[in-house]
Amino acid sequence: MTPNAQTPTPPDQRLALIERARHAVLDARENGPTPWLAPSIERSWRRCLAMGHQPQQRVVFEPVNTSDMRLALEATKPLIQAATPVIRSLSRAMVHTRYFAILTDARGTVIDVDGPVDRSNPRSAAIARVGVDLSESAVGTTAIGTTLTDQEPVWLHRGEHFFNDTGVFSCAGAPIWGPDGHCVGMLDLTGIDVAEQPALKHLVTQSARSIENALTTSRPHRLLLRLNWPGRVLGDDNDGLVCVDDEGRITGANRAATDMLGLMPQQGAMHCSEVFAVPTDSLFDAARSQRQAFEVPLWSGLRLQLLAQGPGRVTGAARPASHSMPLKDVEAALIRRAVEDARGNVMEAARALGISRATVYRKLTRKKA
Repeated sequence: MTPNAQTPTPPDQRLALIERARHAVLDARENGPTPWLAPSIERSWRRCLAMGHQPQQRVVFEPVNTSDMRLALEATKPLIQAATPVIRSLSRAMVHTRYFAILTDARGTVIDVDGPVDRSNPRSAAIARVGVDLSESAVGTTAIGTTLTDQEPVWLHRGEHFFNDTGVFSCAGAPIWGPDGHCVGMLDLTGIDVAEQPALKHLVTQSARSIENALTTSRPHRLLLRLNWPGRVLGDDNDGLVCVDDEGRITGANRAATDMLGLMPQQGAMHCSEVFAVPTDSLFDAARSQRQAFEVPLWSGLRLQLLAQGPGRVTGAARPASHSMPLKDVEAALIRRAVEDARGNVMEAARALGISRATVYRKLTRKKA
């Protein structure tokens, strides 16, 4: 039975198929596709082998250096702000599963963690730390590395991870796309020695979409266009979202909108008149008059349902992120979180962050001041 079969595979048989795949690819080094393994996972295994990794090697979850961490925090500040409310809500869906959420940047560096992390378990404490490098080159095949490489949602269970050391994990991952059409990071849902939950691939994909929409609507804009195909109800996370400036230029769009409109990241800023076969002024007029959704033609010949909204009138699941938070506040919040995770042990928190204990005290004191 292949990983794409409709009938669920019993747990024991599933693990046996994974072991069979490991023998074929990692031990016997057979060439060609492996029928018991998802193609994305097999590609990752072969990349790990090409990098000189061996499954029996010990895995050390190392933090990136302090300078790189600061740059990562600064670059991902909008991502952290957009993702925070989405990640916090995941706990309701996963409350009885012992899975937790990890947010990384586009390089696989952890920038946020949330959920029931067992800090007494060294395996969970090792990965659930801000600043840890969980890229494929560092820790082999995981949902994080596979997602960021293939830029597609993925599910991995136990031995589908490359290294023997990481065979205790089960995880789902999905990429997060920025309003400019490029991947800005990924969301990961991980459990340790837990039952397999393939449905988490759907949950993480939906959650990533919510984050993308929050990133899009946080862009400065004069007009927000909600799009969907005729017959679909507008107002949820499946809508295409397009941000438009005073001049009618498209300044940002979520993944759904780029797919509907055929936009390409390398095209740069386009004007509404290049996409919609209606006067751009009519879109602004529709927002001012609070017109209900209506159908508009595209120059491609297709038609879309459109709802035009002005700033402050965003409805539905995607809303603008809260006001911009200074980097020092984001940094202080992450430090406080590390101290809480370490149960007040500042030295342990400092080690997890890769900074000195004095730096932890100084930054927390500065915040209180």
